[in-house]
Amino acid sequence: MKKYVIKRAENSLPEQLTRYREELNAEQFRVVTAKPGAALVVAGAGTGKTRTITYRVAYLIEQGISPQKIFLATFTNRAAREMLRRVENLTGSQNVHRVWGGTFHRIANLILRKHAVSIGYSSNYSILDAEDAKEFVNVCIDEAGIDTKAKRFPKAEVVQDIISYANNTDRPIENVIIGKYPYFEMLTQQIKRVDMIFQERKRERNVMDYDDLLLNWKCLLVEKPDIADLYAEQFEHILVDEYQDTNRLQAEIIDLLAVKHRNVMVVGDDAQSIFAWRGAEFTNIYEFPERYPEAEVYKLETNYRSTPEILGLANTSIANNRRQFPKMLQAVKKSRDFKPAMIPCANVEQQSAFIAARILELRDEGTSLEEIAVMYRSHYHSLELQLELTRRNIPYRVQSGVRFFEQAHLKDVISYLRIIVNPRDELAWKRILKMIPSVGNATANRIYESMVLSEPPAVAGGLTIVKKTSHSKSYPPATAGGSDRLTLTLPASLNRLQSKQSWQNFVKLLELLTTDENRNNPAKQIELILTNGYEQHLQETFENAEARLEDLRQLALYASRYNSTEDFLSELALLSTERFKEPAGITGEDVIQGGEEDELLTLTSVHQAKGLEWKAVFLIWAAEGKFPSPRSLKEIDSEEEERRLWYVALTRAQDELYLTYPLMMIDYSRQVVLQKPSRFIMECPPVLFEVWSLEEESRPFDAPVQIEEKTQEFLN
Repeated sequence: MKKYVIKRAENSLPEQLTRYREELNAEQFRVVTAKPGAALVVAGAGTGKTRTITYRVAYLIEQGISPQKIFLATFTNRAAREMLRRVENLTGSQNVHRVWGGTFHRIANLILRKHAVSIGYSSNYSILDAEDAKEFVNVCIDEAGIDTKAKRFPKAEVVQDIISYANNTDRPIENVIIGKYPYFEMLTQQIKRVDMIFQERKRERNVMDYDDLLLNWKCLLVEKPDIADLYAEQFEHILVDEYQDTNRLQAEIIDLLAVKHRNVMVVGDDAQSIFAWRGAEFTNIYEFPERYPEAEVYKLETNYRSTPEILGLANTSIANNRRQFPKMLQAVKKSRDFKPAMIPCANVEQQSAFIAARILELRDEGTSLEEIAVMYRSHYHSLELQLELTRRNIPYRVQSGVRFFEQAHLKDVISYLRIIVNPRDELAWKRILKMIPSVGNATANRIYESMVLSEPPAVAGGLTIVKKTSHSKSYPPATAGGSDRLTLTLPASLNRLQSKQSWQNFVKLLELLTTDENRNNPAKQIELILTNGYEQHLQETFENAEARLEDLRQLALYASRYNSTEDFLSELALLSTERFKEPAGITGEDVIQGGEEDELLTLTSVHQAKGLEWKAVFLIWAAEGKFPSPRSLKEIDSEEEERRLWYVALTRAQDELYLTYPLMMIDYSRQVVLQKPSRFIMECPPVLFEVWSLEEESRPFDAPVQIEEKTQEFLN
């Protein structure tokens, strides 16, 4: 087959290149205009990584690459949307939306919706979030016949973590148990049996969890050569953001997609790889040049975020890691003659008092609370500070915990929508059935099993509503869309429910949700659920019913932008993949206010601060045994990850950085313990810090000699 290349206008390229040279620095320009081929871009903190990727996509389109031939994997779907919006502004192209952009999970979902039948699923599969998957695992533990009371068997969330970690790191379950959960080694075979039932049951129920999206995508590429060739040919240029945070499975998928053209550009910072605990494989970025020997390596080292003093500390600190791509961040900002401050405090109360007082000073000096953050290694480090902030009437938010869309009242309403799209969704059925008065776990199970086993067997048509045992009615008619039919009926032993008003109201609501007019209108469906009983359920169940009702009204407003319930549910489920959670800590998304001001101070763990920045940053509990965490000091790789986490914390600050730690604390046995500065402080020259000595305003500090001695010890 002869190929014909359409030449571009002769005078267009120089003009574009001139514009790019004006809008990018030299490092960014080299990346943006790189020749086709493999490329590794080591992008330091604050060096304009997002801008560089955005311009790269724009450059490819202006070079004549069709948008649908570009694959852009990002950390969040929001990041992809923002990048592509900017690309559209840069190029003026109306087809930018055809770029395959988003998280790995989102793109996996798009591809699997087209090809699910090839791997034994229907295209209308449901996506389980983390809570649903945990409930599913519980069902599988019961089915496996495991007596969880007689043995020290792990809870469902632990089993789920084991299975998920094994999936994402591409390791056998037994290896994961030996390496991370050795105390469950004697239960390996039972856990593997639960996993086997878990996988089979999901396929039977036509549901996937987040891990399945990636696993089934890889399965598709490995086991279906025709489909793999289709996408390997289509994705002519592949770009991956935050490559240091990809797991083994994601890296393998990229390699399978890039097998034909090998035009894959990965962008990331090995010094900011901090998610090994959830399966991220930091060696991916180091091994990339080995897998792509022809790859060009680029570095972005011009930092636009922080002052030279902050970068001097960050550069010196991260240099202590043995394994890294060496780089030296250079500040664009001029010096503010403010070194990072190191503040030894008498105790945790004085640490909290200092931070609160200094925050109020900064605010008086013109720095908004929105431009200030307090960071910590673990959530519990902030408890005393929260009390102090409340006492001083300083409003703040705590960034942590369960996402908005995973709260109970939202999941209740979403479950109604899920059974409309996928009538075999077992968990969604049981959730809504249990909201009917007098229907508990056992009754919900019996009703669901009755529906599954009812005659006639599943045929095309959708949900069938049976009001009485003598006849049935289909909503929508059999000619409507959908690939499954499930009959809502009651076993004979539960016929007493037929006459109850609560059951009749439930059936009436399902009839309304499945009419032709409402079936693919998620906003209308949510309104119907509220007005047909759920608003009353809120009032009877929750003390903050009005706030939850407002949440659901906002959800209906959000849903109005989608053309179908299936699209709405897919996008909603995928939102939960966009935030990494701590393995433990505060649950629930809290906004705690000590005043009525609109602006809020941010309290956040370092993990959740990644990618963000503030003018002033306080890093608290910068003490040995607190940061790094004790459990990380058993292995050299873990200590180096802690140092990368420390580096991420330092590089969030734009203008001012404060490192605090209490000299004394009370331990669990009620003993006074003396604290040392973190090793990450001690390994840096004292000249990089300014040490502050604290005194109380109302009276002389009650331990000045001790602080002076500790300070002098540090300086020496």
